[in-house]
Amino acid sequence: QVQLVESGGGLVQTGGSLNLSCATSGRVFHVYVVAWFRQAPGKQRELVALRRRDESTNYADSVKGRFTISRDAAKDTVHLQMNSLKPEDTGVYYCAAMEFGNSGYNYWGQGTQVTVSS
Repeated sequence: QVQLVESGGGLVQTGGSLNLSCATSGRVFHVYVVAWFRQAPGKQRELVALRRRDESTNYADSVKGRFTISRDAAKDTVHLQMNSLKPEDTGVYYCAAMEFGNSGYNYWGQGTQVTVSS
């Protein structure tokens, strides 16, 4: 089992920044990918950014150049630094983990709300 706990969400004005954290515990050595998803009201959940064990990353086009995913190995925590926030970044942000040998994300956090006011 892998446990994921998100934190760092909140209310911020357009152009502001937030740093989300995803604390991982349990069988973290089995984790191949950690990703951030978001879900806006009335919309489907979408992938925002992911980081593989080999440190390679991918970003949604809508956040490239503004968001950065990184890992603090000492604390087993994955961060999502979000800069130049826009109202369309509003939503619930979820951390998810995929284990080696799996094709999908089988562990999810509870989510943290991000609201960007215009």
